[in-house]
Amino acid sequence: MTFGGRTVRIRAMAAVMLLTAFALCALLLGGLPGRIMTSADAAPSSTSVSTSSGPGGFVGVASCAGTTCHGRMEADGKIVRQDELMRWQEPSTQDGAHSRAFAVLSGTRSKQIAATLGIGDPTAAGACLGCHATPASAERGPRFHTQDGVGCEACHGPASGWIASHYAVGVTHASNVAKGMIPLDRPAERAAVCLDCHFGSDQPGQFVTHRIMAAGHPRIAFELDLFSTLQAHHNEDPDYIQRKGRPDGVRMWAVGQALALERSLSLYASARGTEGVFPEFYFLDCHSCHRRIADQDARVKTWESNPGRPIPAGMPPYNDENLIMLSAAAQVAAPGLAARFDADSRAFHAAMGRDRPSSVAAARKLAASAAALAADFSSDRLGGDMGFAIIDRIASTSIASRFTDYEGSVQAVMGVDTLLNALVRSGRVTVGAAAGIRGDINRAYAAVREPNSYRPVDFRAALGSASRSIGALH
Repeated sequence: MTFGGRTVRIRAMAAVMLLTAFALCALLLGGLPGRIMTSADAAPSSTSVSTSSGPGGFVGVASCAGTTCHGRMEADGKIVRQDELMRWQEPSTQDGAHSRAFAVLSGTRSKQIAATLGIGDPTAAGACLGCHATPASAERGPRFHTQDGVGCEACHGPASGWIASHYAVGVTHASNVAKGMIPLDRPAERAAVCLDCHFGSDQPGQFVTHRIMAAGHPRIAFELDLFSTLQAHHNEDPDYIQRKGRPDGVRMWAVGQALALERSLSLYASARGTEGVFPEFYFLDCHSCHRRIADQDARVKTWESNPGRPIPAGMPPYNDENLIMLSAAAQVAAPGLAARFDADSRAFHAAMGRDRPSSVAAARKLAASAAALAADFSSDRLGGDMGFAIIDRIASTSIASRFTDYEGSVQAVMGVDTLLNALVRSGRVTVGAAAGIRGDINRAYAAVREPNSYRPVDFRAALGSASRSIGALH
């Protein structure tokens, strides 16, 4: 499939599994297409856009929908595509997942979840609207509609300060940012925005607790570069590169992994980390508990020893999917920080077996290590042939032996997939050569197709074969 000029090859089953939280809900909850923009909604095509919202206010999707702005039917704009609104509300593809986010709240399953939680109408419940609509915390203009779902300003920031000037001749990206536009070209800034809903935050309505999942909400799964590609409404053409720099998928992936872990640990160390006398199970590896149980004469072992986490059998482990990926990336791209990170990782797992104060202190220390890695990965030196080396490290003996559980393995195949595509986009691997490796990557996806049939041995074999094939292209 091709999105915004970037080639992404993902098995259909993987695409379903790896959709954004909104697209997952649309598939699983039977959601309807979102509110469709019409010419009546569109802002005037003059250079003056009138809104009643003040600085930092939200003006609404319709304010971007003029045919001289982002509301064209054809992608024939000289600077940007100008069909961004059409792609955003496309009812049949992953491109339109954000616009469908509110509509799924009217579906049967959403109503069942809300009834179980006792929160009333899901289309009006704060626990849902924090992510299924634009989280507009500031003043809202007359064209802002909650039912538009996750609109432009959810990602690009409240537009009242820059909407009237961002398309002026000679305007720079830096000047737009100075007026409040969020610089999504910067990996750390993009991660901060995406993680609020696709992982969780401390803001109201932006944290999918274990209780919410028990009521029927899908488990949250996220990888920054892959999900960014699925939601790209722009072309990374020479003009884009001139204005914002050349995108680097390897850097985006690595920074996303680091900041996802930092976010997870920071939330765990906060009041979000417990519920009553129980831990908040959201932070633990779901499938360490959700396994089939057998009672028979011969014991059936349902777990594997994991060298990355020194915990006894039977103790629910912290979800370490990002920990595993970060360890691989650090060993290649930040060797000076790798030993510290791995030591802090093991100390955190061990502290989980003692008491909450110890685990909170260890979580904060590990979060600081993850933040240091994010800062290091944000430098220009990450990229180039490092994609080859990180893929090789992910499948190496020291890392692959940690793929004992479903969630870590899902993150690994997403990582190899997105890193391979980054190598294709950078011209280091040809499209034809990448196509020849798809069989092994598809087999790795097949091994994690369904949690209850996860096959770690098959997964490790398929991932190793894909890694060796990619390495042979270096």
